Amino acid sequence: MLSNNVIKIITSLSSKKYRQKYNLFVVEGVKNIGEVIKSSIKIKELFITEDFWPDENSIKKTYIDEKELKKISFLSTPNVGLALCELPSNDENIKLNGLTIALDDIRDPGNLGTIIRLADWFGVENILCTKESVDLYNPKVVMSTMGSFTRVKVHYIELESFLSTYKGNIFGTFMEGESIYEQKLPQEGILVMGNEANGISKPIENLTTNKLSIPFFGKNGSTESLNVAVATSVILGEFKSQISNKS
Repeated sequence: MLSNNVIKIITSLSSKKYRQKYNLFVVEGVKNIGEVIKSSIKIKELFITEDFWPDENSIKKTYIDEKELKKISFLSTPNVGLALCELPSNDENIKLNGLTIALDDIRDPGNLGTIIRLADWFGVENILCTKESVDLYNPKVVMSTMGSFTRVKVHYIELESFLSTYKGNIFGTFMEGESIYEQKLPQEGILVMGNEANGISKPIENLTTNKLSIPFFGKNGSTESLNVAVATSVILGEFKSQISNKS
């Protein structure tokens, strides 16, 4: 049976303040927990209704019922169990390789999680985030990555300062940019995606070397602009398709 103190600590981890205080974060779902088990992230304790990982004897497991799981889960429909994990130490050494994504003040957890998953799919190793962007270890971010957060490195930095000293191509996405389908896109550089409401901030816009856009092909001019995660998918797909076309 879960104590009230354990329930209080776990549910408090929805807040970055308490994740940092306890040095813990939550992972839920069979897929996500399985990916964490395969990674270098340390699991402090597994709270489970059913053991999908019987061979993992080195991990502390606490069996709970579905009613208890609902008390600690961040999901509307809890799934099997919850892993209480230790926050990994920050990797201050940023080594960029190939194409890198930079996120300028992304606030929606679902968007960040989806972009991390896209990065994993398209072979992007690093994501640079402004310090104001939503936290990687937000439960909603972790859940929406479907385990990809264990493979993609996410760095929270002073993005403007970093870009000001970067020597390569810096691609920005803008409504008035050049069509991505008419550009020769190199496989090295940084792709900047902007805030959901305001796009790329002016200081970072001034540091971009290439302005790109996704052209609109629809007939209805009132169509809403693309969600930032969807736009990231389209642009990454075009970058990577040019590798295929060259081979």
